[in-house]
Amino acid sequence: MKPSTPETKHQRFVRLAEARTNKIIATLRLLGNCSSPNVYEYSKNDVSKIFHAIEEATADAKRRFNKQDPGNKVFRLS
Repeated sequence: MKPSTPETKHQRFVRLAEARTNKIIATLRLLGNCSSPNVYEYSKNDVSKIFHAIEEATADAKRRFNKQDPGNKVFRLS
């Protein structure tokens, strides 16, 4: 039996980044399911807070790639 070639750092990055990005996209689609006014009640302010938090987390992740660690933040609607 031939030993497998060890995964390179880039291969590991691609594997994990693709899986995590797809997980984020799937979760955003699930969040979109909360937009049905027949099932849920929410205000424009609630929606603004949600998307502001998502935009902040996205900006924080981008900063980490530029070596500017933002620390951990937890989203709370109220």
